[in-house]
Amino acid sequence: MQASATGRRLHDPRGGSSFWFDAGAVCLDFAHSGGEGQYAVFESLHEPADLAEWLARSPLDVVVPVTPRDFTAAKKLRQAIWETAQAQAARQALPIDAVTTINRFAAVAPLVPQLAADGTAAAWAAPVRTSQVLSTLAREMISLLSGPYAERIRVCASDNCPLVFVDLSRPGARRWCSMERCGNRSKLRAHRARQA
Repeated sequence: MQASATGRRLHDPRGGSSFWFDAGAVCLDFAHSGGEGQYAVFESLHEPADLAEWLARSPLDVVVPVTPRDFTAAKKLRQAIWETAQAQAARQALPIDAVTTINRFAAVAPLVPQLAADGTAAAWAAPVRTSQVLSTLAREMISLLSGPYAERIRVCASDNCPLVFVDLSRPGARRWCSMERCGNRSKLRAHRARQA
């Protein structure tokens, strides 16, 4: 259980290599696990087992059985997180339906941390349910949207990258989803323009 580590390796199905993307919050990492409509091509959660595997990775480290019903619920929450993050990044009103969905998931009991007797390790108190994990993600999104970093939720500055992140840099100057991806592409385009 690592409460503060965020980030995932993302794969672009349209070609290109994978890259490290740190959205700055686990709920935003979750929002980037796939999508609907034009973002369906990025889907990485195709069945309940995929969600169980995603949750088992750091920082959540939750081993929990995921039912088809849990899977459907998780995708609903993921879409609500995505919609509210995109709206906040654009400095638009948050979609009411998405806010309602996030609040409904947050109303359920969240994951409860538990310290080992020797004080050297922590784990989630049993029994752990998928609904608790989803509540924890929803609560994190509520804290993000209502807290001091709300104005630092941004979309990548690349004109064709929809990835959203919370800028946790000290100066608040992060522009790219990843320097490894869009940042380098921008530098390369600027270099070519200067050479022309």
